[in-house]
Amino acid sequence: MPGCYAELAMYVAPQPVQVASEQWLTRIVALLDAPRRDGRGLELLELFRSPDLLLTQTCGYPLMTLLRGQVQLVGRPRYELNHSSAGNHCSLIVSRATDPRIDLADFKGSRGVINDRHSNSGMNLFRHRLAPLQQGGRFFASVAVSGAHQQSLRHVREGWADLACIDSVTFDCLARYAPAEVAGLRLVARTATSPTLPYITALDTGRVGAEQIRRAMNQALQQLPQVRAVLGVQEVLPVSEADYQPVLDLQRVATDCGYEVLA
Repeated sequence: MPGCYAELAMYVAPQPVQVASEQWLTRIVALLDAPRRDGRGLELLELFRSPDLLLTQTCGYPLMTLLRGQVQLVGRPRYELNHSSAGNHCSLIVSRATDPRIDLADFKGSRGVINDRHSNSGMNLFRHRLAPLQQGGRFFASVAVSGAHQQSLRHVREGWADLACIDSVTFDCLARYAPAEVAGLRLVARTATSPTLPYITALDTGRVGAEQIRRAMNQALQQLPQVRAVLGVQEVLPVSEADYQPVLDLQRVATDCGYEVLA
């Protein structure tokens, strides 16, 4: 088969996670006997939509809003971490530990920060959790876009924002391998649960099908127990688009409350 892209670009920090992800990908590609092309210079949507995509991970919200009918699902990870289990995860809404505000409602009129407007964990779950508390389509005085969950944490730690919504897998990995990144922060609330971020491939993968890719992913996990331990991924579960309908259901709840845009 021609060279293909295989990149796990969703969880790239801290360094032990990035190293383990690359080890996993290298073994998967070897098991599939698929020559790999360097996709690190591609924009995410360009990577997701590439006809040469073998394997990557995307977010459940753009899967259902920007990528439907354009990619093929491979599976979803079963993490076993503090806030992620059985193919589901949540987001953690955090503030500075020194902030005198305790309950989520106390933060009305504060400064929020999100990683991306198309993020399920950083925006969609946040919007759903805040929807009953907003008034007139607004909860925050301002909302910044940081570009990454790590940067959202930094915004709160350094006082540039008051409240952030962090993917629980990201938070748990940082707490384990880079505790300084979450030091001085306090958990204010948890969001609803949501399916973990899906692995995808191109619609037409040639001789390598989605099920074959999923089997290779699980085989590689069994062969690399250290990778399984670092990532917290115990297996890659079968998946269908219907598994991600709850992502749109959460959006609809917020919209029905008059909170279409997180603000």
